[in-house]
Amino acid sequence: MKTNNKKIKEKELVVKSRTNNLSFIRDFVYGAAAEVGIPADIIENIILAVDEACTNIIKHAYKSYPEGEITIRLKYSNKKFTILIVDHGAPFKPESVPDPDLQKYYRQHRIGGLGMYLMKSLMDEVKYVSIPGKYNQVLLTKNLTVTH
Repeated sequence: MKTNNKKIKEKELVVKSRTNNLSFIRDFVYGAAAEVGIPADIIENIILAVDEACTNIIKHAYKSYPEGEITIRLKYSNKKFTILIVDHGAPFKPESVPDPDLQKYYRQHRIGGLGMYLMKSLMDEVKYVSIPGKYNQVLLTKNLTVTH
């Protein structure tokens, strides 16, 4: 099967900061990634990273305030699939979150708190920009090897 890699260059979705919108975000990312022929296992990793980022925005940036906006912009080229996620909630300082000690985490039977670790593990690049009082953005990039 041959895919047309020219179908999408950019797509955008804007949703309110509610957990029930996470399924719309997952479907949006899946549809766009599948449309350009990204393999299903890679799509699943991308979706998990996006889901973690958006969950963090809902919980932390908007502190579960349901009327905040989350903008998801997808951009595709033959070598990269990038997801830019923008919110206008509380600023975030990624350097304030230490890398987890996974053995200690497991021993303590902890739940949650691995979102940033997962995003960094699943994606090739994770960048944060926070302009207090204006916006926060996270850029997730997956490098793709195109084989036809």
